[in-house]
Amino acid sequence: MKILDELQIEIKNQKLFDIAFTHTSYANEHGLKSYERLEYLGDAVLELVMSEYLYKNMDKEEGDMTKLRAHYVCEAALYEYSLKLKLNEYLKLGHGEEENGGRMRRAIVADIFEAFIGALYLDQGLPVVQKFMKHYIFPMIEKGEIISFQDYKSLLQELVQTDRRSLEYQIVHEEGPAHNKTFTAEVRIDGILYGVGSARSKKEAEMEAAKDALKKCVKL
Repeated sequence: MKILDELQIEIKNQKLFDIAFTHTSYANEHGLKSYERLEYLGDAVLELVMSEYLYKNMDKEEGDMTKLRAHYVCEAALYEYSLKLKLNEYLKLGHGEEENGGRMRRAIVADIFEAFIGALYLDQGLPVVQKFMKHYIFPMIEKGEIISFQDYKSLLQELVQTDRRSLEYQIVHEEGPAHNKTFTAEVRIDGILYGVGSARSKKEAEMEAAKDALKKCVKL
């Protein structure tokens, strides 16, 4: 895997990583193990590593650190991590799940990040997981690239309401077969185009458009 090559990590047990990217739909079709057990383990490992990072790097009270940890390991955050690392390119999906856009499905893409962390932990140990997080994930936090994995539409709405400006979303393009469409949305503030986004559903396309608009309205 490219990301492991960059860190000069030599995998000891390739089978673990094969399982980490095997969705239940593919596992059922081919009589294999799915990533679910690794996902369970990765969730716990990720929480520990993130907790240690926040404790050492942020002078905050317990409650604030708990909120931040939840923020950085929520499904939406894990989805973003996976996409940035292109982990979804390694996914093995059943035929139906592949056709229905599973490779970009938020829950699945988030799950494989945890499964990958679980495999990395079993194969290499905690220090290597910490090294991986330090190299790829923590810089995203420190650079403010993940200011919020909340509902971007709500954030944009709050910003616009402050200035009493109008906000409008519009689906401007659709492409692909009925079972695997890609939608493109635009968001306009006071009639001016501020953001464009594409995704597998209209709702997610609007969310991406709102995210794009936020980059132009505030520093992310």
